[in-house]
Amino acid sequence: MKERYKSIVDMFAKKIRSGDIPSGTRLPTHRALSAREHISLATATRVYSELEAMGLVSGETGRGTFVREIALPYGHGVDQPAVATDVIDLNFNYPSLPEQGEILRGALRHISTVRDIESLLRYQPHAGRMTERKIIAGYLASPEFEPEPENVIIVNGAQHGLTVTVMGLLRPGDVVAVDALTYPGFKVLAELYHLEIVSIPALVDGPDLSALEAICQKRDVRAIYTMPTLHNPLGWVLSRKQRKKMADIARAYDLIIIEDTAYSFLIHRPPPPVAFYAQERTVYVTGFSKNIATGLRVGAIVCPETYRPALERAVRATAWNTPSVITSLVCNWIKDGTVSRFEILKRRDARQRQAVLRSNLGNLRCVTHSNSYFAWIPMPDEARADRVAKNLMNCNISVSTAEPFSTSLVVPQAIRLALGSVTTDALYKAILKVREAIEYEQYR
Repeated sequence: MKERYKSIVDMFAKKIRSGDIPSGTRLPTHRALSAREHISLATATRVYSELEAMGLVSGETGRGTFVREIALPYGHGVDQPAVATDVIDLNFNYPSLPEQGEILRGALRHISTVRDIESLLRYQPHAGRMTERKIIAGYLASPEFEPEPENVIIVNGAQHGLTVTVMGLLRPGDVVAVDALTYPGFKVLAELYHLEIVSIPALVDGPDLSALEAICQKRDVRAIYTMPTLHNPLGWVLSRKQRKKMADIARAYDLIIIEDTAYSFLIHRPPPPVAFYAQERTVYVTGFSKNIATGLRVGAIVCPETYRPALERAVRATAWNTPSVITSLVCNWIKDGTVSRFEILKRRDARQRQAVLRSNLGNLRCVTHSNSYFAWIPMPDEARADRVAKNLMNCNISVSTAEPFSTSLVVPQAIRLALGSVTTDALYKAILKVREAIEYEQYR
């Protein structure tokens, strides 16, 4: 005979899936459900836990349990399939410039004329050819950060760099401190590799580093994952003081720092990286996807010498080496100034898109940076982000809810907008639709 609580779970599931209980509905409190169904409080909690595991409801501390918008795929924002061609994509960023196609064509012609072109058809050293590592080291260098070429490892994009770092330096079960809202690609990686994520609460201008230290005092934290220069999705650029404090905490508790700088090129003359303050324990990860093109999967790791063998071994296990042709192409663009020119143009493009955002959002609250390609929009009271996302999808506009970005127990009601993947005209119209959808949800 089916257990009593299972029957209650099935009843709720059927009503939610049929639409009899619409999305956004606040369900009875645990105590009210216990009284209504003549079950214990523990059983009522079990009912809601099972419904949450099925992706049908979400529990929010202090507010209650709400029915999710089940028309959206679970994990919407990171696991969703590619959007149709007629959908305005405000979910993923793949910024481009009109001239990039022609520049690529010319670059490929140039590569075809090199004397030893057959060398590009053979295996390369796992960390990349030393000549190319020197070029990338020079590109990354600043007055306060001068990577040694020997400690540069070329990888297949920043995501591959994160994967290599996790595989090489961490073990399943390790505890990693991560911002309460963070890059979904690291969340997915942590899940696949069975890392335990602990959430660092957010302040207005960055992570609560006092809370991080308190976490380290209570838990055996192995690493911290951070995006100090243009945080995705909140747009932080941490100060020198914040970076030094993070480095001091890492040194005090023997943490590995994983510093993700995928969007840092959008900030002109940023503070020195965290790696400057804790070179001996920081893995600096960057890529050339956002500043050049997302289809060119080239990135780089800068690591301490002691970490290098383990990271090279992870490269060998995952990709052997980066694609020779694409790596050569990117390095040629670094040498001739193309990358620097692209970065200047994309900083200008990002500022223009932020202006479109600000001019069309009205009085809606927005958390962003004036140079970023994304924006975080917390929902007004009682508004449901999943319902807003569903209504926008019905208008052929794809946005992400907070779910793929959240590492805390309570997922905030918010949406994240990627601004860099559509024309400015399309963006203008889309932001107006976003505003309408949120205001409709707010006052319904």
